[in-house]
Amino acid sequence: MRSLFLKVFLWFWLAMVVVVTTFAVTTHFTRTPDFFRPPHFIEAVLSGYGRGAAAAYEQGGAEGLREYLRHIREESNTRSQLFDASGAELSGDADVRPDVREAAMQVAQTGRPYFRETRFGMLEVRPIAARGGGHYAFVTHMTMGPPPVEHHIAFLILSETAWLLLIRVLAVAAAAGALCWLLARYIVAPVVKLREATRQVAEGDLSARVGPSLGGRRDELAAMGHDFDEMAARIETLLGAQTRLLRDISHELRSPLARLSVALDLARKRAGQAAAGDLDRIEREAKRLNEMIGQLLALSHWESDGKGRRAETFDLAALVREVGADADFEAQARNSRVVVEECGACETKGTPQLLRSAVENVVRNAVRYTPEGTAVEISLRCGRENGRGEAVITVKDEGAGVPEESLRDIFRPFFRMDDSRTRETGGTGLGLAITERAVRLHGGTVKAENLPGGGFTVELRLPLA
Repeated sequence: MRSLFLKVFLWFWLAMVVVVTTFAVTTHFTRTPDFFRPPHFIEAVLSGYGRGAAAAYEQGGAEGLREYLRHIREESNTRSQLFDASGAELSGDADVRPDVREAAMQVAQTGRPYFRETRFGMLEVRPIAARGGGHYAFVTHMTMGPPPVEHHIAFLILSETAWLLLIRVLAVAAAAGALCWLLARYIVAPVVKLREATRQVAEGDLSARVGPSLGGRRDELAAMGHDFDEMAARIETLLGAQTRLLRDISHELRSPLARLSVALDLARKRAGQAAAGDLDRIEREAKRLNEMIGQLLALSHWESDGKGRRAETFDLAALVREVGADADFEAQARNSRVVVEECGACETKGTPQLLRSAVENVVRNAVRYTPEGTAVEISLRCGRENGRGEAVITVKDEGAGVPEESLRDIFRPFFRMDDSRTRETGGTGLGLAITERAVRLHGGTVKAENLPGGGFTVELRLPLA
């Protein structure tokens, strides 16, 4: 069971049922004799039978009493006997147990009724006033075993202690189940809301809060929800400050970089060919710095207002082909190729420039690390998965791949697995971060994995228009 709600509900319900059942069983085995007293309406019936038996004996003797007791047996499916104070059975019935005779003598002499549960049912002995003074003892044997079909209703009435106990236990278990369901739902509801808010934050929506959905709760779970809101607000503030800092620094760096380019042109004119090599190196580093500043500005811009950009429907297949053609031109300088193997026709909705940058960064990264003489393969497949239309862009290279523990980290800004190799190849650690952010802003996902036998692939999934 993975559901916290189901676990809490079942444990509470099981505890309630065990407590109720234990109470019922212990009560059943520790009852006093008065507990077996029949209900009031049966009391009236048995009292009438007792007076009738006494009258039958006093008027018709043992024969009249036997006839009357036979009538009671046929009518109620109960066996009755009548005793005097000496313990003699007045109808002449020879089937008398010693304990029954002793109980009848005690009732006839004291005038107090006697009730007892027996192995086969219930024994009820009540005093009946005799005409000449004193008491008779009217004994009723009520059978609790399965009765004949024609006496089924009488059996249900007379066996009240058996089925009533079961009904009470079931009723209490049902009520306890409803109460435990409400209690479990009350406990787990904030956890569910907190999970939803956590998922939204994980997906990049830092404005998600759980406090408003908790209402007026003041318990520990509500306190945890408010702590989560404070944490999310703090993270949102810090990331916002970080984004503004990156944007401001990038803007400030553009001005001295522009002046450096002007100074570099003047230095070329004055220095001549003697300093051409050094000036070329300065120009390359300046271009690299300018590229990194551009990526920083793009990343901070999309982080701040990526969701507010106006979306439009465009041809994703044409975008992939265009990126592949441009990357193939660059790859030829490295003695490699970029091949668009499969490109299904499909459209998506979003910002074309943003998605172009996302795909282009992945393809250029693959070109940078694929060995000479190999090809980077691009494919675009469109179809329906999990009930929605989806476009899958796959970029595959023949490089050495990425350590398994770094597969998720490569989409973080400025992450580098090997600083020396990254500097040699000109990477800044921002390309894949921009890709991940751009795809996420379009409602998609990015996944990278190493291929069996060598190679590396990045998969971009985007919803179709």
